[in-house]
Amino acid sequence: MPDRRRPADDGRRSGEAPGVQAGRLRRGANIAKLSASTGAGAMGAWMRGLTGDDAAEQRFHAETAQRLLEVLGGMKGAAMKLGQLASFVDLDLPPEIQAVYHDVLAELRAAAPPLDPERIAEVVGEQFGAPPEEVFARWERTPLASASIGQVHAATLPDGTEVAVKVQYPGVAEAVEADLANAETFAPMARLAMPNLQVKPLLEELRLRIADELDYQREAAYQHAFAERYDGHPFVRVPAVLADWCRPRVLVAELMRGLDFEAFLAQADAAQRRRAAEIIFRFTFGSLHRFRLFHGDPHPGNYLFPLDGAGRWDGTVTFLDFGSVKPFTSAARDRIHRQVRAVIDGDAAELVAALTDAGFVREGQDVDPERLLAWFRLFNAPVVADEPFTYTPEFAREVNRTTSDPRAGWFDLLRKLNMPPDYLLLNRIQLGVNSILGRLGATANWHRISQELMGDAPAATPLGEAEAAFLASSPFRA
Repeated sequence: MPDRRRPADDGRRSGEAPGVQAGRLRRGANIAKLSASTGAGAMGAWMRGLTGDDAAEQRFHAETAQRLLEVLGGMKGAAMKLGQLASFVDLDLPPEIQAVYHDVLAELRAAAPPLDPERIAEVVGEQFGAPPEEVFARWERTPLASASIGQVHAATLPDGTEVAVKVQYPGVAEAVEADLANAETFAPMARLAMPNLQVKPLLEELRLRIADELDYQREAAYQHAFAERYDGHPFVRVPAVLADWCRPRVLVAELMRGLDFEAFLAQADAAQRRRAAEIIFRFTFGSLHRFRLFHGDPHPGNYLFPLDGAGRWDGTVTFLDFGSVKPFTSAARDRIHRQVRAVIDGDAAELVAALTDAGFVREGQDVDPERLLAWFRLFNAPVVADEPFTYTPEFAREVNRTTSDPRAGWFDLLRKLNMPPDYLLLNRIQLGVNSILGRLGATANWHRISQELMGDAPAATPLGEAEAAFLASSPFRA
């Protein structure tokens, strides 16, 4: 089997410096080649499957996952983000096939193919005017984590503070621009699937959010905003940012330690999984409802589970990577509340009115209110009923299937809807949080927790009571 940590041929011309693939045509060609080979292989696997050759189908998916790892890992940027999503979301695939992609692509989350240390040192030198060994008292050449936009190195400041230094890949900004330009070519196809979709505002929103990710000083400001709001919180941890050390392409923050998601899953009992799931749910939706900030990159590589002095989980969760953050106005947040309340109340007419106000349903568009309500209640099943609900991979898969498989029976409805730009990042909940909580197998009365987070009910759980005491003295509630 090929070495997963070394990307395959990345399409560079002879003599080019190693790094992130650049050039719209070259990146587009790589994706086209991947799509063509995968499509041909899928047809062959399907034909063999007609004869009952399950082993051939399994081999095809294993080879495809490996090809995705090598190509998308080498490309970095927005293309690699697609691979990260595929590494943990629950798609409309048989569980045994889904497991193949999760296993192989897991390396794209925190152990993606790292960049040559000398290239990273060049970026640090450009940003600080000196190589990392002179800027920091200690610099670890081997990265702690490698991701789509940059990689993280452990270091020590001259005063002895241990820090995590996130360095942006050279050329990644140009690569992302190329990916966004390639994305525009899919606009006609998107309009075929959803004729009422306003593509241009969505692409502009995507550009704005990715521009945020490429500007590490802006990311540092977002992370600082979260760190301030959760400073002293009983179970949420956000690393403090050292603003004086940050640069446009270098972000320096407090070094946090703990188990990664997979290690936590391997050792956590049912009660610990329930607690971790509720913390992730509270952080994700509580930040939106209470602080009007949404952390839009929910994937396993962005969570750490700190240990106490005895080597046991201390009951808190550390949240990482604040490049993909969406701030909401009070009016936008209130529109979301209105929609959720209409879904919970089963009020189809009010839901149509709320969705029209938000831009999902365009004026004059004829939609079936009851079918619209049914789809939103399926999508929001965990919070609809006042009773315990267990997140499962099957639930995450079924939600994704409603928007990806015409056989699910919802495409005629979805074709009538628009996607307002404000909701582009929120849509990651469908791909991200559902799958994360499904892997934790979390059971809770999410209805009551959700009502609490929207300010409609008192604390629903012991964690809610602890959080309420913290929030009582918080100056940031909005």
